[in-house]
Amino acid sequence: MRTEVLVQNSPHRMSSIEKKKLFAEEDIGKLAVIKSNDTIGMKYLMCVAAASVAEATTYPLDLTKTRLQIQGELASGSGSVQYRGMFKTALGVIKEEGLLCLWRGILPALYRHAIYTGFRMSAYEEIRNSLNKVDSHGQQTGFPLWKKVVAGMLAGGIGQFMASPTDLVKTQIQMEGRRRLRGEPPRVHGMVDALRKILRQSGIKGLWRGCWPNVQRAALVNLGDLSTYDSVKRAILDNTRLKDNSATHCLSSACAGLVGAVMGTPADVVKARVMNQPTDAHGRGILYRNSFDCLMQTIRGEGVMAMYKGFLPCWLRMAPWSLTFWLSYEQIRKFFGATAW
Repeated sequence: MRTEVLVQNSPHRMSSIEKKKLFAEEDIGKLAVIKSNDTIGMKYLMCVAAASVAEATTYPLDLTKTRLQIQGELASGSGSVQYRGMFKTALGVIKEEGLLCLWRGILPALYRHAIYTGFRMSAYEEIRNSLNKVDSHGQQTGFPLWKKVVAGMLAGGIGQFMASPTDLVKTQIQMEGRRRLRGEPPRVHGMVDALRKILRQSGIKGLWRGCWPNVQRAALVNLGDLSTYDSVKRAILDNTRLKDNSATHCLSSACAGLVGAVMGTPADVVKARVMNQPTDAHGRGILYRNSFDCLMQTIRGEGVMAMYKGFLPCWLRMAPWSLTFWLSYEQIRKFFGATAW
């Protein structure tokens, strides 16, 4: 009788064991996919892909912002203001230069993000993952706000220093349309020509002209962007019923864009002016000796609020840029089976 029972039950038991084994194999397979797509190289490629989508989508706002920040620059003697406001500037570019000129300088901008965003995102995530710990209650510890701020500023500053030459070329190309309309001879005829002229005039060192306000801006922007996005997203997931979905990503990226714009606009104004100034035969700037000199001349000549010229397009660009980037990045990671950021 016992033998019959064992015989009758054994197929059921074997079936259950086989199912558990099958599920275990599936879980191991999924884990292998996640691990393979969580490598630094794969994360870097996913960052660059998401940044390229965001940059191409919002680039006209960046060109508009740069034009607003440089026009009326009293130190260069061009005190007349051609456009007032973001929308009139954009419409003026379309009317006088053509619609596609809103994307003038997009190529060095994409190269910049291949270096800058790829590095800052990968570096920040590696720092966060190495410091993050989970306590007995399942709460994450070991990465408080001050560490997020330091990690974000370091990752952004170093990444921008590496990518500064591409930003210099982009800024000069963005202003070419304005120069040609004023009847001035063109300084550069594209990205390669700009690089050649900078190297000929100033050497390798000239590629990093204006890099320090750029690095300062990047550090401040990343203080707002990475640390704010990380903190807000964690706070939403811990204190509300929202899940790790598009709604959470939208709220987090909106906050990140606002804080980043407030922190980064003054350094962005200095950066744009230092990079756009003409140079002498030795590659030295004619208008400003350094970033601090540019800051003081701007405040003395135009007032403190001049440091927030172009704030609206800067914020209106950073908000959709952050939104587009983070949504794209989270979806790209999900598509390739990597863990959520």
